[in-house]
Amino acid sequence: MKFNRKIAPNNKPVTNFITKKRLGEDDINFKKLRSYRLDRVKKELEKNNLEACILFDPVNIRYALDTVNMSVYNMHNLTRYCFVPVSGPTILYEYFNCEILSKHLNLIDEIRPAITWDYFSNGDQASLQLEKWVNEVKDLSNSYFKNKKIAIDVINGPAVTALNKEGFKVVDAKLILEQARVIKSTEELKCMKAAIDVAEIGVMKMRNELKAGMTEDELWSILHKTNIEHGGEWIECRILSSGERTNPWMQESSNKVIQSGEVVSFDTDMVGPYGYCADISRTFVEGHKFNEDQKKLYQMAVEQINHNYRLIKSGTSFKEFTEKSWKLPDEYYGNRYSCMLHGIGLCDEWPQIKYPTDGGQREGHFEKNMTITLESYIGKVGGKEGVKLEQQYLVGENNLELMSHHPLEDI
Repeated sequence: MKFNRKIAPNNKPVTNFITKKRLGEDDINFKKLRSYRLDRVKKELEKNNLEACILFDPVNIRYALDTVNMSVYNMHNLTRYCFVPVSGPTILYEYFNCEILSKHLNLIDEIRPAITWDYFSNGDQASLQLEKWVNEVKDLSNSYFKNKKIAIDVINGPAVTALNKEGFKVVDAKLILEQARVIKSTEELKCMKAAIDVAEIGVMKMRNELKAGMTEDELWSILHKTNIEHGGEWIECRILSSGERTNPWMQESSNKVIQSGEVVSFDTDMVGPYGYCADISRTFVEGHKFNEDQKKLYQMAVEQINHNYRLIKSGTSFKEFTEKSWKLPDEYYGNRYSCMLHGIGLCDEWPQIKYPTDGGQREGHFEKNMTITLESYIGKVGGKEGVKLEQQYLVGENNLELMSHHPLEDI
């Protein structure tokens, strides 16, 4: 089967993208990368009349200070966090005996042992530990945010209650970090390119090795292996399905055996090298010969992405995009994807623009150097199969620049 060179706008022919030179650490100025991101966080704090934030989300910690330790573990355990003031020292509160991991990072002024208070870590001592943590926050406040207003991204109920009792007002740091992360620097774009390159190596291997008789899990494992081999980190979801499991969408990879001629659709959701996400979707057919029904679904998905692509440039409002976006036919609408587009960076980011009936983000506009993905899922309600496509783009002054170059299928 040939690859289509014309099917997506700005999809320049890439005949040998697997063997082209990929960006390495020598190509990225990490000092500039880190300084830019921390500065963005501080400016967003100032814009919102805040003096400091405390971050628990490993993705937010990575963005602010570029420090990493057991990211997935710390997504469900409050055992690692950082303090970022507008004026004053940045402090990393590190997991037990792991201070050495971040000593090389010059934007971290001090590393202290984390004070944890969750039940898993402390059992019947949790309340005592929470008191210690609140006292630590009080000490920080006395020096660096005397108005007692603090932005925190992830925190449990007992901690909020305890802070409120001490006169602290807790506000959501999610807005701060999402807005900080939305405009990408040159060094960030290099990191994203490196992640996409790795993802596309994995995607090509998946396409080449796809055959009847293998399980969905076997096929999906190729992407994981490729990511780890090339310095990647984790994969946020495991959305791959085949045949009738592709409709409705969002079914996770299983031990189902892929049959001859079946559609196989997947979404990479891959956090690759340097912590940046490569989020593209592809649909293959086992044997690489689409039947007429499969062709129709695929062509509709391409049409949706191409139509929506042409609507966006710097300055386009989210409202205008929503109103002019491609109209999904009624018989497919009940199976629509959760959004038409979303931001992308270290992971899925703001904005998320949903279908008109689902509400979502309406205020705001696209800006130069935002990075986004355009989404399409086409599967008739009650239909047999479905097609998922997603492309990753950089917002330019007058158009979108395609960042994901794994070719679409020539049907």
